[in-house]
Amino acid sequence: MGTGRKGGGLKPIRAKISKSINVGSWINVADNSGAKIAKVVNVRNYHGVKDRQPKCGVGDTVFVVIKKGSPDTVHKKFPAVIVRQKKEFRRLDGTRVAFEDNACALVKDIDKYEPQGTILRGPLPKEISIRFPHITKISSKVV
Repeated sequence: MGTGRKGGGLKPIRAKISKSINVGSWINVADNSGAKIAKVVNVRNYHGVKDRQPKCGVGDTVFVVIKKGSPDTVHKKFPAVIVRQKKEFRRLDGTRVAFEDNACALVKDIDKYEPQGTILRGPLPKEISIRFPHITKISSKVV
C-alpha cells in the first residue's frame, strides 16, 4: 500500500539551517530576472505552532512579491528559493557559514525549480547545489 504521495521530492540539506527570515521581510533578488527587492509573503510547506510567524532559511521555497524592479515584475507574486542569509548556519563538519545579505532566486515552476534569470549574482552555499541543481548552473561561485 502506498502513502498517497508521489515519489521524488526534495533532497535533504546536510546542515542545521537556522531559520532567520520572517514572513514580511524584504530581501534582495540575486538573479537578473528584472526584480531587485522582494517581500516574503508565504513559506511553502511550513508547519508551525498556532500564532507563530512562519520563518525560512537557506534552501526553503517561498512566495515573494516584488517591491522594486522592472515595471512588468513589480507587485506580482512569484515562487522563489532562499539562496543566502545573514544569520550563520552550521554545517555537519562544524564550520559555520554566513553571508552579508539575505537573497533569493526567482523560479519559473514551483515543481521543477528552474530559475527565471540567466545569471545569479553573488556566492551560493553548497547546500543549494545539492537540492536545486538548476539554480547552481547559473551561479558564478559556490561556497
